[in-house]
Amino acid sequence: MEVGFIGLGRMGKPMVRRLLEAGYTVHVHNRSPQAVVELVAGGAKGAESAAGVAERADIILTALPTPDTVEDVYKDVAAAARPDQIYVDHSTVGLGLNRSCAELLAEKGAHFLDAPVSGGPGGAAAGTLTVMVGGEQAVFDRALPVFQALGRNIRLCGPVGAGQAVKLVNQLLVGIHTAASAEAFVFGRSLGADPQVILEMLGTSFGGSQMLVRNVPRFISRDFSAATPVGLILKDLKLIEGEARERHVPLRIGALAEKIFAEASSNGMTGDDMAGVIRMVEEDAKVRS
Repeated sequence: MEVGFIGLGRMGKPMVRRLLEAGYTVHVHNRSPQAVVELVAGGAKGAESAAGVAERADIILTALPTPDTVEDVYKDVAAAARPDQIYVDHSTVGLGLNRSCAELLAEKGAHFLDAPVSGGPGGAAAGTLTVMVGGEQAVFDRALPVFQALGRNIRLCGPVGAGQAVKLVNQLLVGIHTAASAEAFVFGRSLGADPQVILEMLGTSFGGSQMLVRNVPRFISRDFSAATPVGLILKDLKLIEGEARERHVPLRIGALAEKIFAEASSNGMTGDDMAGVIRMVEEDAKVRS
């Protein structure tokens, strides 16, 4: 089957490269043409519009930055959709938007899977992403070979929206654990603990987390170049807050994490990696890690 990919940002571009390496013909489109040029040089086929991708491919993947972008793109591709096509959205959005995309495509006889991913650009480049999928079993089975080019932990989590639900839980923990790891690391440094020892000992202890293991090397090296930006986590935390409010679920710790990332964004860190929130903790504590 021929694959289409719309949205060639930090995640989309390495995902397309994985698909090309797996032998797929991949038709690509992006709002900014430079990413298309780069991928065409690597063997992809460029399309002038999202609808152009939909016209050529059997399975169309999207990795888009905001809910508004997802909504706009799916209106475009739905106009070109045909029966038995599969559309897969890897974006992090609300469950209602996933379901509306599915309904829009169903009018044309096309299928939809929400399939948000976790693992960051590094996982995308390595083909080790976690892929959380919502949709019908038969559609998932058809898309599975494509997912296997992108990730290792791939799971059908339930009907449309179920993959997104798991991703939002993940993002809530990412925000909380990143803020907590920054605070804990600065506390440790104030006590005189060695940074490398903190990493090595806590990485295998009850207090450890994937975010601690991921962020502490960045705390030590002061590398806050964006892999997963503050602005992206803030966007996700706002989505989570909205979903929780709709269901009357209080997220006290989540609200604190959202406040921390909002403050970081207002302090000019929107484009910095999420590990950069440590600078606010250091400033408050008068401790330089």
